[in-house]
Order: sequence, then C-alpha cells, then structure tokens
Amino acid sequence: MRRAPTKPPAVTLKSESELALMRQAGRIVAEVLAGLSGRVAPGLTTEELDRTAREMTAEMGAIPSFKGYGGFPASVCVSVNDEVVHGVPGPRVLREGDLVSIDFGAIWQGWQADAAVSVPCGRVSPAARRLMQVTREALHLGIAQAEPGKRVCDIAAAVQGHVERNGYSVVRELVGHGIGREMHEPPQVPNFVEAASRMVLRPGMTLAIEPMVAAGSEQVQQDADGWTFRTRDGSLAAHFEHTVAVTEQGPSILTLA
Repeated sequence: MRRAPTKPPAVTLKSESELALMRQAGRIVAEVLAGLSGRVAPGLTTEELDRTAREMTAEMGAIPSFKGYGGFPASVCVSVNDEVVHGVPGPRVLREGDLVSIDFGAIWQGWQADAAVSVPCGRVSPAARRLMQVTREALHLGIAQAEPGKRVCDIAAAVQGHVERNGYSVVRELVGHGIGREMHEPPQVPNFVEAASRMVLRPGMTLAIEPMVAAGSEQVQQDADGWTFRTRDGSLAAHFEHTVAVTEQGPSILTLA
C-alpha cells in the first residue's frame, strides 16, 4: 500500500476461528500464485496471467481481492523489471530475461489474505537472480521478528538491514499493512525504521509483510495509468510478500499451500 500519514491505529485482533478462515484464504492465494508462477514464460501476455488467476480463484469458491478495489481493473498485479508494484495486466508480452513480480489477494468467507512472489521469465541475469534472492531472504528475516512483545520496527529493521547490507534499497513510498476483513488495515508495516513503527506486536495481529526492493535508488514514480509504480532510475525491482499472524507460539505464515 502507499504510505499514508500516520494516526493512532485501531488494530483488530483476530480469534482462532477468524485466523482459520484467513488461513484458508491464504491457501487459495498460495495455490493461485504457484499456478501463475508456473505459467510465466516468454511469449505469455500479462492479461493471460490475470485470466488464469480469475479462473483458479472461481474454481476454489473465493473472490479476488484486487478486482475493483479502489477501481483496480484486474484480479492480479503483474509488475515487470523496473515496475515495483501494482502493474496492470494487459497485452504486454513477457520476454526472455524479464523479472516478473506477481501480487495476488483472495477473500474467503469475508476474510482476506495477500501475498506476492518475483519469478524469472526464462533465463534471467545473475543480477536479477541475486536481487530476487536477497528480497526473499529479507521477507523471511522480517517474518521471524513477528513475535509477541516485539515491535513493528523490529520487522522493518530486519528487512532494511539485510537489503542495505547487500547494496540494495528499500522503497519507502510503499509499505506493508495489517489485513483481515479489509485488505488494508492498521498498522502500516514499513520496510525501513521510523518512529511511527514502534507499535508492540500482540497475538491476533495479522500483517502483510512485503519487502519491495530496488537494485538502485529507493525513489519511485507512478505511471499515467494511476496504478503502476516503477523505479525512477529504471533499475530492477523485486517484491515478495506473505500474510503473517502473530501468535503466542511465534509468527505463523497464513499464505502457504
């Protein structure tokens, strides 16, 4: 989500039964993302990925979260190369060597889950492969901090530290978020440390943790379509995300098949 001015957040804690519904939504998200990732190949159009997402979601009896959300015209976001997030599927043809980020959410019985992956289209450059690896690692380091008693800024510090130690930048205009009945709920979950992210984590909180990482500058710009964010310097970007529950036993990833 786009970073917004901070205000006292009203965080909704989820019960075990509500987490079970979110976990089912998460399983659907994971299965759709796996199906889409397996289809990515040179010659495929991004709108074909969107059609597959719609069909798979319908077969599982769920609703795509993104379709119509704020006016978004598709069921999945497909962002390529220097596009960071919110890429709108269309007639664009994927080419050998593209870095493709796919972001998808689903609603199951009123509860939502959200996840993203970045995948290679055919054979990609070593630079693209390393960027994807570091971003995936940053996600899991951030998830490991989602424990009761820690703070949102502990997640941010883990992500930011790993990304910057490897010579990359975390995008600051876009952040992760709480999730539940709504796609975007408090709190915001930035990938960089700031004073506003000192909220203490409590059992029942559900967070979409999503490092958005640029190979070059952190600066982004929005396309004329009103949706797509891309790196201002044209550098490659990668995006990985999971929906995670904070539990007494530690972090629990809800978006797993």
